[in-house]
Amino acid sequence: MARQDRPRAGPPLVVGWRELVSLPDLGLTGIPAKIDTGARTSSLHAREVEEFERGGERFVRFAVDWGGERHFCEAIHVDVRGITSSNGDQQTRFVIKTPLSIGNLTFRAEISLADRSQMQFPMLIGRTALRRRMVVDSGHSWLQSPAIAHMGRVRR
Repeated sequence: MARQDRPRAGPPLVVGWRELVSLPDLGLTGIPAKIDTGARTSSLHAREVEEFERGGERFVRFAVDWGGERHFCEAIHVDVRGITSSNGDQQTRFVIKTPLSIGNLTFRAEISLADRSQMQFPMLIGRTALRRRMVVDSGHSWLQSPAIAHMGRVRR
């Protein structure tokens, strides 16, 4: 698996409007994500979000319900930001930075933690993560997720 913390040097990766992604440092794989060029920041559905300190560094602990299980995750807390949701409401969210994998591309992405329980996808990939790395073919799905392409709808 290629790991890149900077924008891709070669041609951009072509992704569909939805893809399976992984957050390897959080132990989360095969997350259905909507690729959304209208959103600036990527977001992950998270519950029970709480900040704590360890060794002088700020962390955030949260729960992710995925694959019929509840996963408890911890990540270094990067920021708290005001983010405008898809319905226009301003929300204050914790932001983490963690490796994100799509296809054979892995890079560090900033991800806000949000209640996405009313959304179809537990994760959204915004344009900051896409920038200079990927282009979206909006007429296709699962271009970097070939195992899912023939299986039909993904269950949460």
